[in-house]
Amino acid sequence: MADRPRVGIIGAGAMGTLFGYHLAACCDVTMLDDNAFVADAVERDGLRVNDEPARKVAVARRARDLYGSRVLFLFVKAVDTLRALRAFAGELDPSAPVVSLQNGVGNEDAIKTALGGAVPVILGITTESSQTIAPGRIRSSEQGNTIIGSTSASTTTSRTVTDLLTRSGLRASVVYDIRPHLWGKLVANASVNALSALLDCDAGEIPRDPNAARLAEALAEETASVAAALKINLPFVNPWQYVTEVIALGADAKSSMAYDLESGHPSEIDHINGAVVAFGRRTATPTPYNDAMVRLIKAREALLARSRLRL
Repeated sequence: MADRPRVGIIGAGAMGTLFGYHLAACCDVTMLDDNAFVADAVERDGLRVNDEPARKVAVARRARDLYGSRVLFLFVKAVDTLRALRAFAGELDPSAPVVSLQNGVGNEDAIKTALGGAVPVILGITTESSQTIAPGRIRSSEQGNTIIGSTSASTTTSRTVTDLLTRSGLRASVVYDIRPHLWGKLVANASVNALSALLDCDAGEIPRDPNAARLAEALAEETASVAAALKINLPFVNPWQYVTEVIALGADAKSSMAYDLESGHPSEIDHINGAVVAFGRRTATPTPYNDAMVRLIKAREALLARSRLRL
């Protein structure tokens, strides 16, 4: 790979901005976002993290501007994956990996549905925290770590992506089996995201309220039980302790699902709590708490949609 490889990023939200900013230090980064206001701001002002100077990146106005990417990072919501990738089918270099650090499980299936089964897909999790201040500008704790792995890309390809991330100043590593880490992240997301959205509160408020904390703990334990039924060894022993550690990294921010409800964007509930329910059915593992979260979020989305129609 060239000294400054061409890297494409789909999605210029908080995480896309964070990774785009860092990767711009060692790569030629091009970003694609379907929000013209965001794209214009990034093209004009570049990307900024905290009080650091802005870094310029190229802005794509159509999918074909990313066809030559050596690595393609996907930072859209899981519910938007198919729509975001359809235009790339048959157009990417067959050796170019698609990297997903998205929430939920099932993202690899969605990527391969859009691009074909031969595409090298790298999945991962990150504990980097990022909160949007303005388009292309974020606040970040810069204390996170990214773990990647793959079932369809070579170890060499995964290590190449890790090298890019570490060269850009991010902490990153490769694991042989990414599934325990994906499900570990799902335990945290299933416990916090829907609750933060329904209570309209920062994640840090959840452990401090006894009722919210008990419900979040039940969601964590239930999700961990489904992982155990799937014979996935989670990278922690105590699910609730792990969740509280994750919350501590981003305690002053609402979940992305809370912002989805505010903006009217479809939430990722089917890819988070809904995925737990689906795998629970498959393994005959009861998931009443996760099922309740799915129904409550869907009811809330419907109510908000009707109220917007009346305006």
